Amino acid sequence: MAYIEGHARDQALLLPASVEDYVSADNPVRFIDAFVEDLDLVEAGFLRTRPKATGRPGYDPADMLKLYLYGYLNRVRSSRRLEAEATRNLELIWLLRGLRPDFKTIADFRRDNRSAFKAAFRAFVVLCRKLDLFGRELLAVDGTRLKAVNSRTRNFTKAKLDKYIKSADERLEKYLAQLDDADRGEEAGTTRRSEALAAKIARVREQRQVSEAMLEQLKASGESQISLTDPDARAMAAHPKVGVGYNAQVAVDAKHKLIVEQHVTNAGSDLGFLAETAGAAKDLLGVDRIDVVADMGYYMGEDIAACERAGITPYVARPQRGTAVGDGRFPKERFRYDEAADCYHCPGDQRLDTRYRWLQGGHIIVQYSNPRACGGCELKAQCARGDFRRITRWEGEAVLDRMAIRLAARPDILNIRRETVEHPFGSIKQWMNQGAFLMRGLDKVRGEFSLTALAYNLRRAINLVGVQGLIRAVQA
Repeated sequence: MAYIEGHARDQALLLPASVEDYVSADNPVRFIDAFVEDLDLVEAGFLRTRPKATGRPGYDPADMLKLYLYGYLNRVRSSRRLEAEATRNLELIWLLRGLRPDFKTIADFRRDNRSAFKAAFRAFVVLCRKLDLFGRELLAVDGTRLKAVNSRTRNFTKAKLDKYIKSADERLEKYLAQLDDADRGEEAGTTRRSEALAAKIARVREQRQVSEAMLEQLKASGESQISLTDPDARAMAAHPKVGVGYNAQVAVDAKHKLIVEQHVTNAGSDLGFLAETAGAAKDLLGVDRIDVVADMGYYMGEDIAACERAGITPYVARPQRGTAVGDGRFPKERFRYDEAADCYHCPGDQRLDTRYRWLQGGHIIVQYSNPRACGGCELKAQCARGDFRRITRWEGEAVLDRMAIRLAARPDILNIRRETVEHPFGSIKQWMNQGAFLMRGLDKVRGEFSLTALAYNLRRAINLVGVQGLIRAVQA
């Protein structure tokens, strides 16, 4: 049996008359073209949207945006690879009408328009809202750490610099002692050894001076870290696989797992970002009230109170914190607060009344205790580390009590959070292969992640509605 054979390379072929015949009606490039053509690039903030009357003509920002949307949608982010694809990829040849920008022009466009990509992302969110792809009832907020263009070895903290300077002093002391011995001629080949030691001493002194300069820079700036390759990147201590990187925050709608809002920060923790992220998503969805669920990394009383004031109902799991939990003693949750009497009831059914009040971080903190009851309590070993147990309460902690009641009424909502928000993270890191940034600097990284989130939403919308459905929505 013969194999399927191709045609001879020198054979003349009758190809279709136009590139249009190579691009099917449901090809995603047709929607990319329609979406960008409908986008108001001036309002979005793209540069050079109006050509100059004189000088060499430049590339239309619309064509460059189409190129990047196609690239991020198809896991091609490098400017050099995009340059190569524009010369050989029939879909790109159709999309760009045969234009072949060089890699420097491609890279400059992404750098110069980094702040405009967020507007393009939000324009697509508005289109998805028009297509009723958002449930607009429940949001899941979470953060993921993505690698920066900065290795661990080029990231320094005060402790790391102090340790290196101490180590350098010890080595200098050792090398100088060895140099003294060599100068006294107590070893064979002293001349060559003295030269080697002198070189080591000079190198260590130079490195020590550099470390001292970085330490002084840290003290002057008030920052906790300094990164040499990407100055804005930070070490993610709780995420060793990431090393040095950024924290990408997203708000995901529970209906179809589409990203509603996103932004990037270099903070290593998620604390304080719940109200900001959910509030921006709520405004984009155009609702008066909405529920939001997040993991315990967002458990912060002031942030949860800010959510309630903004018309957002938060559901955040309470973390097990404090020395009592670490020592295996009764956690604070075992103590029931009586709002009417302003007191706590302990697991031994004793009353803990107000003892002290103080100001901490701009908030009033109240301490409750009952030393007399603790003295003869049979549960003291399981409860108090000292003579008696103390319970502290933030003045606005009623907001946390209300949230605990809501969580008890909806125990499944934390599972919904995991199913909702982990989907885009898994898709971005695994399917889209975008677990690391290509650009340096917080502003540029934010623009890059806007393209990533837009490409993710675009793929989801195509799967849900189809290319022709999206095109009709744009043209309506």
